[in-house]
Amino acid sequence: MKNRSEAIPFDPSRLPFFYGYAVIGFSTVGMLASVPGQTMGVSAFTDYLIRDLGTTRVDLTTAYMIGTIVSSLILTWAGRMYDRFGARLVATAAAVGLGLVLLGLSFSPGITRLVARAPGAAKGGMAAIVVMSFGFFFLRFFGQGLLTMTSRNMLMQWFERRRGLANGISGVFVSFGFSLSPRILDALINQFSWQGAWRVLGGIIGLVFGLFVLVFYRDTPEGCGLKPDGDLGDRKDSASPKADVTHEYTLAEARRVYSFWVFIIALGLLGLYYTAFTFHVASIFEQAGRDRVDAFSVFFPASIISVSVSFLTGWLSDRVKLKYLLMTMLLGMALSLLGLCALSVAWGKWVLVVGNGIAIGHFGLLGGVVWPTFFGRQHLGEISGFNMAAMVFGSAIGPWVFSLSLDATGSYRSSALICLAVVVALFVGAFRANSPQEKACAGQLPSPSP
Repeated sequence: MKNRSEAIPFDPSRLPFFYGYAVIGFSTVGMLASVPGQTMGVSAFTDYLIRDLGTTRVDLTTAYMIGTIVSSLILTWAGRMYDRFGARLVATAAAVGLGLVLLGLSFSPGITRLVARAPGAAKGGMAAIVVMSFGFFFLRFFGQGLLTMTSRNMLMQWFERRRGLANGISGVFVSFGFSLSPRILDALINQFSWQGAWRVLGGIIGLVFGLFVLVFYRDTPEGCGLKPDGDLGDRKDSASPKADVTHEYTLAEARRVYSFWVFIIALGLLGLYYTAFTFHVASIFEQAGRDRVDAFSVFFPASIISVSVSFLTGWLSDRVKLKYLLMTMLLGMALSLLGLCALSVAWGKWVLVVGNGIAIGHFGLLGGVVWPTFFGRQHLGEISGFNMAAMVFGSAIGPWVFSLSLDATGSYRSSALICLAVVVALFVGAFRANSPQEKACAGQLPSPSP
C-alpha cells in the first residue's frame, strides 16, 4: 500500500526512472558516512586520544571493547525499531546521533579531567576508561551498527531479483571509500587537529547528511507505489536458483534454522579475525621480522582484490546458491590465516593479501543479501540486527583474544590456528546451509512462533 509520507518532498513513483537505482547510490553514501564509527575511522584518532587523555593503549582498547560489546547487545532491538519505523526515520536518528557523539568526543580530554576531579569519582586511567567506554558505546552503536544496518537494509528492500548485483555495485564504491578513508581522516586531522576533525565530521554527518537522509531515503518500493526491481520485478529469471519467498520468518523462527547459525557464526568469526588483524597489524608483522611499512602495505592490494571480488560475487549471488559464496569466503579466510602463520617467509604476505581480499569481498555481500533472500523482508530489521550484533561483538573481542595469545605464547599463531580450525568446521557445515525458502516452497514451514 502506498504511503503518503513517502511522497514528501517528492514522489519517487513520478520519476522517469526506477527509484531503486538511486537508492543504490544513497545507500552507499549512508554506509560511507558510518566510517567514523568503524574501526578504521577510530584508529586514525587512537594515538591522539592516548596522548591527550593521559591514558595507556591498554586502557583505551579496554574502553573500546566495553563500548563495542555493550552496543552489540541492543542492535537486535534497534533492528525491531527499523521494522517499525523504517529506514528513513531510523537513519536520520542515527545520523544526528553520530554527529552529536563525534562532537562530544572532541571534548573527551576535558570531560575526563572533570570526571577525575569529581568527589568520589574514578581517578586516573579509570576516569578515561569510564568516559571513553560511554563515548565508544554511542559511536559504535550509531555508526558501525545503526547507520550501516539501516542503509544496507534499505537497499535490500528495493531489489529482489537483482539484489546481489545492486549490493555488488554498492560494494565497489564502499570498498574504495573505506580504503581511502584513513588518508582523508589524516588530512582532516592535519588541517583542523584531531578535535577539529571530529567537530567537522560531526557537523557534516549530523546536519548535512541527516537532511540528505530525510529528503532522499525511502523505506520500501511498495510504500512508494512501486515494485522491487521495477519492471524487472514482473519477470522470472531462469538463471536464478533462488526459491521465491513464500514464508516471512520472524527472528524466533530464523533461530531454529540451521543455515541461520552457519552464516551468523561465519560472519561473526570474520569480523573477529579481521578486526584483530587490523588492530594488531604492525605487531603481527613485527613478530614475523617485518617492519611497519610492510605491514600497512597489505591493505591497498587487498582492497583492489576485494573490490573486484565484491562486484563479481554480487553478480553471481543472483545465479548461484549463497552457500557456495559462503564457502568461498571461508576459503579466503583460511588462506589469510595460513598467510599470517607463514609471514616469516616470502610468500606468506601475498597469501594473506589474497585471502583477505577474497574474504572481505564476500563479507559485505553476504552480510546484506542472505537475510532477505533466506528469511524475507517483513522482519529484515530484527534479523539483520541480530547478525549485526554478532559481527559487532566479534569485532569487539577480536583484538583482545589475539592480545591474549601474544601474552600467553609470545605469538599470534595460536589464536590464528584456533580460528582456522573453526573455519574448517564451518566450511564442512556450509554444505547443508541451504535456503529455508526451499523447504517453505515444499510446504515444510517452521512451527509457529511462541
